[in-house]
Amino acid sequence: MSKKTPRARAVTMKDVAHHAGVSRTAVSLVLNDRYDVTLAQDTRQRVLSAAAELGYRPNAGARALAQQRSDWYGLVTEIVTAPFAVDVIKGAQDRAMTDSKYLLIASTESDPAAETAAIERLLEQRVEGLIYAATWHRGVTVPEIAREVPTVLVNCFDIEGRYPAVVPDERVGGYRATERLLSADHRRIGFINLDPGIPAAIGRREGYLSALREAGIEPDETLEVTGHATADGGFASAEQLLDLPEPPTAIFCANDRMAMGAYDAIKERGLRIPHDVAVIGFDNQELIAGYLRPGLTTVALPFEQMGARGVDLLAAITAGESTATKIVTVDCPLLERSSV
Repeated sequence: MSKKTPRARAVTMKDVAHHAGVSRTAVSLVLNDRYDVTLAQDTRQRVLSAAAELGYRPNAGARALAQQRSDWYGLVTEIVTAPFAVDVIKGAQDRAMTDSKYLLIASTESDPAAETAAIERLLEQRVEGLIYAATWHRGVTVPEIAREVPTVLVNCFDIEGRYPAVVPDERVGGYRATERLLSADHRRIGFINLDPGIPAAIGRREGYLSALREAGIEPDETLEVTGHATADGGFASAEQLLDLPEPPTAIFCANDRMAMGAYDAIKERGLRIPHDVAVIGFDNQELIAGYLRPGLTTVALPFEQMGARGVDLLAAITAGESTATKIVTVDCPLLERSSV
């Protein structure tokens, strides 16, 4: 059995002081960027050179304890391997790094006990604030312990209204999808919605109805169906729409999975997309929208931008600004492919 390589002893301020030939106090002043105490420039340079030669690394925990700040934000989310969660993390981390901040990430898998435990561990690391992110837009109950530091919600909102939040502008996304179909001269536009009651279903439907009315088209209830967010539901709903005495010439699906099912229903009838029936999705799930043939025109959920805006809000709060219950909506852009 091979022996483990012993871990090298960490270089201390005392080691740096001995190497530079100065006092430990002088080393502390230099390495903590203290300029409020007069110190010769030559001394400062000797300390910095010694620290570099020895490979000195500051003790982040001790520095955070002394300064009551750590330059870390905590990010709590359900499943960090979900594609959308990765985009939230990227947006938050990229934005944080512009202010020399970093993320500590904790996965909770939708378990309230795990959420509380994860936040507790992040607080033990003296994070300056928390990003609490959800994989789908909904109201949430945030563990009480999160109130100990500034906290911002991303892709969700606090049911009790205690925290600021960043959410997608579902209504504008629904409006934009419908308006795109109207601009292609479609007047009978079917809508396959998500399960009723959730924010995405409510907002996307409001946008759909608003765009129709602005175009002078009275909404037709027979053109609205529910696809339960699945490909099978999209297939069945598209069949229902296509069986109407006057079927739609375009279908707006409230997510890309349902659009995938709608594609199959349309093609099984020998119809062509977009020549006979145009289709628009929502979410921009790359493994679906980018690989359907023809490519699916869809509305993107701005996960990366929401992560960045969440950090912006958190930075504002930690700087002393009052954003206690502010709700920020982020635009959902239309991505053109070939289905309209």
